[in-house]
Amino acid sequence: MKNISSVLFALSLLFGTKSLAQTLWLDDLDLSTMEIGWGTVQARKSVEGNPLTIGGQKFERGVGTHAVSTFMVNLGGKGKRFSASVGVDDEAGDKSSVVFYVLADKKVLWQSGVMKKGDASKRIDIDVRTVKLLGLLVTDADDGIDYDHVDWCDAKIELIAPRTKAQLTVRPPTLAPYVLTPKPSDLPRINGAKAFGVRPGNPFLYTIAATGKRPMKFAAKNLPKGLTLDESTGRITGTLDKRGEYVVTLIARNAPGQSELDLRIVSGDNISLTPPMGWNSWNCWAEAVDDAKVRAAADAMVKSGLVNHGWTYINIDDCWMVKPDAKDPVLAGSPRDSNGMINSNGKFPDMKALSEYVHSKGLKLGIYSGPGPLTCAGFTASYKHEVQDAQRFGEWGVDYLKYDWCSYSQVAKDRSLPALKEPYAVMRAALDKAPRDIVYSLCQYGWGDVWEWGAEVGGNCWRTTGDIVDTWSSMAGIGFKQAGHEKYAGPGHWNDPDMLVVGRVGWGPQLHPTRLTPDEQYTHISLWCLLSAPLLIGCDMSTLDDFTLSLLTNDEVLAINQDRLGRQARRLSNDNVRQIWVKEMEDGSKTVGLFYADDGKRTPVEYFGPWTKKVKMKMTLRGVDIGIKGKFRVRDLWRQKEVGVFEKETQTAVPYHGVALLRVWGTEKQ
Repeated sequence: MKNISSVLFALSLLFGTKSLAQTLWLDDLDLSTMEIGWGTVQARKSVEGNPLTIGGQKFERGVGTHAVSTFMVNLGGKGKRFSASVGVDDEAGDKSSVVFYVLADKKVLWQSGVMKKGDASKRIDIDVRTVKLLGLLVTDADDGIDYDHVDWCDAKIELIAPRTKAQLTVRPPTLAPYVLTPKPSDLPRINGAKAFGVRPGNPFLYTIAATGKRPMKFAAKNLPKGLTLDESTGRITGTLDKRGEYVVTLIARNAPGQSELDLRIVSGDNISLTPPMGWNSWNCWAEAVDDAKVRAAADAMVKSGLVNHGWTYINIDDCWMVKPDAKDPVLAGSPRDSNGMINSNGKFPDMKALSEYVHSKGLKLGIYSGPGPLTCAGFTASYKHEVQDAQRFGEWGVDYLKYDWCSYSQVAKDRSLPALKEPYAVMRAALDKAPRDIVYSLCQYGWGDVWEWGAEVGGNCWRTTGDIVDTWSSMAGIGFKQAGHEKYAGPGHWNDPDMLVVGRVGWGPQLHPTRLTPDEQYTHISLWCLLSAPLLIGCDMSTLDDFTLSLLTNDEVLAINQDRLGRQARRLSNDNVRQIWVKEMEDGSKTVGLFYADDGKRTPVEYFGPWTKKVKMKMTLRGVDIGIKGKFRVRDLWRQKEVGVFEKETQTAVPYHGVALLRVWGTEKQ
């Protein structure tokens, strides 16, 4: 380094410092360290891969990102000027609103004020001499990040002396994962759904989920006529012809001992009496999904032991059908046969065989379609073929349908309530004709307050939001906005804040570890369980590390999600930094989530990890606030450990963006 410095100094004397100046475009830097609220950072393109356009003006150079977005550059005092044109990209949603900031060494140098779609770009041209760390920030203007597509156009940094891209790169601090979930005991423990709904005459498949030393044998007392139990696999199969409710005592035995648990089987009109738990292909494989990857997911769910904790569904998302006008022969072909029945593409040569393979593992198969002519990715959907598609799904042995609005916007007259309801009611009627129980998941992003009418059109769950990605802005922005929806959730009908983004995700063949910190991942799983949300793993399960596996196999945490009462948690308090959520449980206890959430109400400096050091915050739980008078007993669910008995209140330290998940019992008769 001394030799290089000497050479540079000599050159400066010979030619002057002007010859050593350097101009670097933002889109040439290492953008992997740019944090983004949704999607993937794009160089010279918008976040959705389109030309950069702000207020009708096109730009050749720049970076497309999405609020909330942060990027830090290590100028090291070698900067001269920073310039850019910024604004909301024309592809953004009509309600987009953001604020741009440029920060230098913890001080705001420039801010745009609120900018919206259609606004002309604003020009930045500022002196950055003596600045060591330059921060580029886009916030959501405190109204949520939905469709906040933003651009830093013609953005460049002038330097007085050369710096390499590596020297300019600032990587945010990382926190090492830490496992709280204790290892399962050798003793048997029965987990999973404690209530199970089936429609009379339809095929029945329930796998007893149990941890403990193998080999293990299973038995059941009071199993109703028509059902049989395989004592070695724990699978209950058959059909129930009559309506009714049956309480069956499940038994798991191994060398160390025995466990029993009552399962309530309800033969009637309702299924999905507890939120579905499983896996979905989109957040890891997206369009790269194929038969082999789905089989591998089923294998991994069994091999990892997830099946022993109640995980059940293996769901194929988009891209299994024929793609009209596809040039790739694997995706091309006839979308339907002569009877109008939908065909799968070459990546899925035999759907019935795939379904049988998944079922042979004691698991269930899910599939995807939509009410429009095409799916979101441009593959064949169900428009005007709803009855045939429902029949086909039944023939294949499908157990779950995600039904995604997408191209139905080309068909619908408007987004009035009747127009929003119509396509989902049509498919519900078609599914009712298929002799099979198929969980019906409505996906239309929360339009028209779908939580108010999703059950009316026969949905078992419904997306309340847009797509999630693996950032705090996305996950927390979605999860904490579920407050107020709790009165619409219950057995057979659930609010769905989208899939889990833990583990290795990527939306295609290139995967990366989730960008959520360990504390944020504890928040993610805790909040989704409190919300009684469908739990759909979105990562590659064949590459689960110990930490991710520990998040997905804590039976006391999962039991909160699967509680038979089926209540969604309500938000008890929120001061824009701390939130307390409480969920009523079947046994009369309460589950409480204490979140150091920060809720996006941060100063510009606080968005940048390298400039801030967040410590734990003391939070107080008072019994009277959750309806408990007198003393109460507290258990830490992640650690599966008793905390103690308290008179009126207790305090606990909660990490930044983290959670304390507690179960609380009153010790005195109320």
